[in-house]
Amino acid sequence: MERLAQRRRITGFSVPHKLEGEMRYKIDPDSDRVFIEEFRRNPVGNHSPGLMRVLNTLRYDPSGRQIVLFCRKPFAEWQIGEMPADRREPLVFEDSPIFTNRDEAEWEIFRRRWRAATGEDINLPLKSPENA
Repeated sequence: MERLAQRRRITGFSVPHKLEGEMRYKIDPDSDRVFIEEFRRNPVGNHSPGLMRVLNTLRYDPSGRQIVLFCRKPFAEWQIGEMPADRREPLVFEDSPIFTNRDEAEWEIFRRRWRAATGEDINLPLKSPENA
């Protein structure tokens, strides 16, 4: 019980019971919007517990399909693909864009997952340390 109370203090959210076949958390566009800016500033690396909750929720797709990032050339090129629900099927890759910056690629994945989860578009460019 103490761990639940501690988690509530850290994230600001209660931990509902997990129902069979359902995601434990839901995205609330109004209260979770604060984590968009945190992700923009730091797409790769350590994240707050609240942002980790949002990311874990966004990564789940009840259809079984997932938007994924594929590294075409180590540290040089990334491409967006879709992993099908049937994992025996091959990944389907988009022809473009090909990203040369991992943070930009991660930001695009985040934006697409946010739109899929909330129906809202994020019409903001990545805010990297270079242009912050």
